[in-house]
Amino acid sequence: MDTMPNASTEAGPVVVWVDDDPDVLFAARMALAPLQARVWTANHPRELQALLAEHPADVVVLDLNFSRGATDGAEGFACLSELLQADPSLPVVVASAYGDVERAVEAMRRGAVDFVTKPWTEQRLLATLRSALRLRASHRRAAAESARLSVLTGAPERAGSDLLGESAPMQRLRELLARAAPTDANVLLLGENGTGKELAARELHRLSRRAARPFVSIDVGALSANLIDSELFGHKRGAFTDARSDRIGRLQAAEGGTVFLDEIANLPLSLQPKLLTVLEQRCVVPVGGNAATPIDVRVIAATNQPRERLLDESSFRRDLLYRLNTIEIELPPLRERRDDIVALAQHYLRAYERKYDRPPKPLPDAVAAALRAGAWPGNVRALRHAAERAVVLNTGEAYGTDDFALGAAAVPSPPAASAETTAPPAAAAGSMNLQQAERQLIEQALRRHQFNIALAARELGLSRGALYRRMEKHGL
Repeated sequence: MDTMPNASTEAGPVVVWVDDDPDVLFAARMALAPLQARVWTANHPRELQALLAEHPADVVVLDLNFSRGATDGAEGFACLSELLQADPSLPVVVASAYGDVERAVEAMRRGAVDFVTKPWTEQRLLATLRSALRLRASHRRAAAESARLSVLTGAPERAGSDLLGESAPMQRLRELLARAAPTDANVLLLGENGTGKELAARELHRLSRRAARPFVSIDVGALSANLIDSELFGHKRGAFTDARSDRIGRLQAAEGGTVFLDEIANLPLSLQPKLLTVLEQRCVVPVGGNAATPIDVRVIAATNQPRERLLDESSFRRDLLYRLNTIEIELPPLRERRDDIVALAQHYLRAYERKYDRPPKPLPDAVAAALRAGAWPGNVRALRHAAERAVVLNTGEAYGTDDFALGAAAVPSPPAASAETTAPPAAAAGSMNLQQAERQLIEQALRRHQFNIALAARELGLSRGALYRRMEKHGL
């Protein structure tokens, strides 16, 4: 076992290469120098456990045969299985001698991400390893996002569902998710902003046979039109300005797992045929590329738009809709599950008390009743933000109605857009108070677009994040 990494690469990614031929290992170390990686080598799979314990790998390159005369790849397959059992997201690239593509393809069926043949070309080897390292980085981002979401829901160590509430609508929702999850059928989640569509998607993934593989969330509404193609499908070097290297898309990064396409109604018409082709043929073609790469992913999509808009072929292709909504599940708004409101509020209060190191405080019955009576047009997300506000601002012995900005929670549900709702409010026209005018303009944009955050942000000339910050500032 070689324990000396390449020089001057102490901060780079870690590549572990397993091969019984010392010449191959030496050549690999030289060939991988452009990666600026720490390359560790082993002569046999039995050395791997100790090596990986000391140097956790970002990617493993694995030969298939180690015993003299062996050609069936059994040793490599067994090692591959052990590696993926220990870390299902670890990219393993198979190094196959003599152009034995059949064995390499079998290894990919068993979980390897790619293969290189010996002797290799340096360009092909580097491209394969860079792709594997990007895949590893994508998996880590997805895991970090999952951990962040767990912290925000107050259950960082909980192995069960993050969907909270015991009301009848929530019990029906859980039943539908449990029935749909074990299949590979595409699912379309419908519901207003803040109803927990991403949590429902994660629950589908958690209960599926893909639970050990990546969950990759893509907010289609947050991507600029000129980046969506590259983000979803990847790109080849030189495909456009600043495309200095090949990059895999998020669909390919979710290999074996689940892709969640949030705000799917905002996917440009020009890209809808390409996504339809991916769903039909289960392969992707990167921007600037010609070869199709097979993928194995389950697609869950979500939108806050009414079903009628999805049926309008001027904005959304009917054939794509039929591919996405094999199973269609609608999430109930918070006003239809009032029995859950107080329990949710108490859950988030406890979570933010821990987060901000504040002592637990009681929620008086009168305040609980006021919370239950609110319209909550922003649904669970709005309730969560209200609870955070209460924890941060409260200075008394118990929480009060003022702590939750219940005036905003009591705003009636947004009506359908009309001439009256699109006209500027009189107060905004006559007021010289900047804060008041900003709040009223934001309210107007939200109502005009029926609380679609992406469309409202676009009209206001803001990013989604900036609009969320302003909504929180104004108690919206």
